[in-house]
Amino acid sequence: MGEWGAWANLAIRWLHLIAGIAWIGSSFYFMWLDSHLKKAPEAGEGVAGELWSVHSGGFYRQIKFMVAPADMPDELHWFKWEAYTTWISGFLLLALIFYVGADLNLIDKAKLPLETWQAIAIGLASLAGGWLVYDGLCRSPIGQNLRVFGAVWFLVLTAAAYGLGRVFSDLGAFMHVGAIIGTVMAANVFMIIIPNQRKVVAQVLAGQAPDPALGKQAKQRSVHNNYMTLPVLLIMISNHYPMVFAGPFSWLWLAGLGVAGWTIRHFFNLKNAGRFEPQVLAMGALAFVTVAVINETSKPKVVEVADPGYAAVRAIVDRHCVMCHSAHPTHRGVPTAPNGAMFDTAEGLKGRADKIYERAVATPSMPLGNETHMTDAERAQLGAWIKAGAKVGS
Repeated sequence: MGEWGAWANLAIRWLHLIAGIAWIGSSFYFMWLDSHLKKAPEAGEGVAGELWSVHSGGFYRQIKFMVAPADMPDELHWFKWEAYTTWISGFLLLALIFYVGADLNLIDKAKLPLETWQAIAIGLASLAGGWLVYDGLCRSPIGQNLRVFGAVWFLVLTAAAYGLGRVFSDLGAFMHVGAIIGTVMAANVFMIIIPNQRKVVAQVLAGQAPDPALGKQAKQRSVHNNYMTLPVLLIMISNHYPMVFAGPFSWLWLAGLGVAGWTIRHFFNLKNAGRFEPQVLAMGALAFVTVAVINETSKPKVVEVADPGYAAVRAIVDRHCVMCHSAHPTHRGVPTAPNGAMFDTAEGLKGRADKIYERAVATPSMPLGNETHMTDAERAQLGAWIKAGAKVGS
């Protein structure tokens, strides 16, 4: 792909971020709006409640109907393209990074020696399978109880994280769990929420009484989407934090942080409804701290060895790193050094010493999939050199 691949990555990632902000912002706003509506004495028949608000120098009046108004307005805004654009851009990003670059970013031959087409097929099947399982749960008796459904869906996602982590690279598995959640959220909009709203509009225009079950089902999926926003946002930024996605227990860290995200979202939903329950927020914070403490205390200790000197470290880096991290990468599918990190000079190596320690010593997230088979002894030597001050020329 060359340089154009990097530009495509930037454009799609930027679009994904913008669309995600718009979608999640509207989700947060409408959950807040629903909890602040009040029934006015003079409200007409079928009105669930209304709210007056002020923003940017203007006054706004929002009115919600129980099911639908008696007459449809000439213009009706549909909140859908925020969701569609987020999913389309996210899928393009997934394909560009993990499918086009499957050999580098998705396949970990130490776990499972997959062919590219096999890895892509498993990835796509996980997205489709996630939606089918989720939709089936929603339509079953389990879907009628938010708490029971939340617990079961949490276990399903945790099982998916565990299973994918045994098949894909650590980061590839993490991102596919995020893609499963994002696919479910977008499919809720595309398959349930918007079609149900269209049916209600058609019933009103035909002079029929709108079916309240359609709105109830759409609201169920909308609430689910709201609770899944914080976990999916965590996964979106997790590639910057190898202590979360790298290693055999990444599925456990994801589960714990997912609990933190859902709990914190629940606190704000309760608060919006007039119930201030700080213990719920404290539970979310405790879940986050618990993951951090267990993560840090369970890490294998870096073997203490003597500083091997720059020459030995230079050989290790040349053997395992510079095919990607250099001014002229030679690794297939890597047109430029990731994040501009170049280790082919002493200055570049010393300047990135702390980050190298984080990615190659403290966690085994580099090299990706350990495709060059960096040994524990080499990681220990690299760590000793960095701890000794990353001295060059010795």
